[in-house]
Amino acid sequence: MPSLEHLIFKAKEMTKHGILETAKHNLARTAEKLGVDSNMLNKIEAPKEKIELRLSPVLSDGKVVNIEAYIVRHNDVLGPSKGGIRMAPDVTMDDIVGLSMEMTWKTSLIGVPFGGGKSGIKFDATSLSDIDKEIIIRSFARNARRHFGPELYVPAPDMGTNEADMGHVRDCVSYSDGISITRGCFVTGKPVILGGIPGRKSATGKGVVYTVIAACERLGIDIKGMSVVLQGFGNVGSEAAKEIASLGAKVIAISDISGGLFNEEGIDIEELLSYVAQNGSISGYSKAKQIAKEEIFNIACDCLIPAASGSQITMKNVNNIKTKIIAEAANAPTTPDADKVLTDNGVFVIPDILCNAGGVFVSYLEYVQETQHEQITEAQVSARLSERMKVSFDKVYEFSLANKTSMREAAMQIALKRVVEGINARGLLP
Repeated sequence: MPSLEHLIFKAKEMTKHGILETAKHNLARTAEKLGVDSNMLNKIEAPKEKIELRLSPVLSDGKVVNIEAYIVRHNDVLGPSKGGIRMAPDVTMDDIVGLSMEMTWKTSLIGVPFGGGKSGIKFDATSLSDIDKEIIIRSFARNARRHFGPELYVPAPDMGTNEADMGHVRDCVSYSDGISITRGCFVTGKPVILGGIPGRKSATGKGVVYTVIAACERLGIDIKGMSVVLQGFGNVGSEAAKEIASLGAKVIAISDISGGLFNEEGIDIEELLSYVAQNGSISGYSKAKQIAKEEIFNIACDCLIPAASGSQITMKNVNNIKTKIIAEAANAPTTPDADKVLTDNGVFVIPDILCNAGGVFVSYLEYVQETQHEQITEAQVSARLSERMKVSFDKVYEFSLANKTSMREAAMQIALKRVVEGINARGLLP
């Protein structure tokens, strides 16, 4: 059995920082700070369950495709595992393990009764027609049916999936059981007409902005007129841009997979959203200067919001970043070595497990709504989301001040403490 010191050394020595490596590094460092013994650390680090599936659906053109899919339940000490279904051509089991670990810390920190889980479908969602995507999602749901449920693992949308996909997952479950609705909440992020909750789609992006508001209040920064740079203009990035612009901030640069835009006077977000709806990406938008997507981290601003994928802020670009606040809307966007540089440079980083936790909080409200056959309004969702994000931010901020540590370390220590307390409360015996 590896010792605590060995695991910490191994994490420090990693040269490749993918999502899993970053998650392990953060866990090892936090365990060292808290004095978690090696037996407990080994119990927490290893996923409770890893499933690899082989899907073989017949697409609309009659061709059979063979697709790898993954399900990981990292931890269920505080409740059923929770985490989205990621659909991408380059997703790996390691990515899903790392993301499920992040969900363990996120659910613990935000204070919802869930553990960490995640799913992955190794396929390019952008190349699919609507009918072929539905075929693949339904194939996944049928094959994964034994591995998710209200008391086991509750999936949701993630990169490459959306609320329509979650509606198909729900329909698969109810159809298989021969009933009109599911017995409890099997999936969140569904269309409202199928038992989803108003405001779920925008929850992660809004939650990001609520933490930026809290940071500005603490740091004495006026959000009106604040310059903002966004990497990523998908569901989370676009919602964050819309929300922060409505508060008077100036979004001066945006990038997506197709390229980047820059306008020092500010980009009209509503107009850009309409353009993207018609054209599929930000490329070609005429009211801003076209820049390479890699240039997005070279633009000086008051607030940088990485809302794309993991491991985007690295030692290759971290010294080009000139900002006061980084709000991590993406999962694990900053590698550990780059994170240290940001801390040394005095950049205030709102860590991902806090910053983007709005989605899982509203998923919890949807879970409660469906479990109790209740109805929750969008106004109630918005008010509860705003309050929970502010309370969680303040808790992390006060801890960081009291212990003279970074926001990331504070968030991780609070989250890991709760998981350890949960394990001890349940007992170590099976």
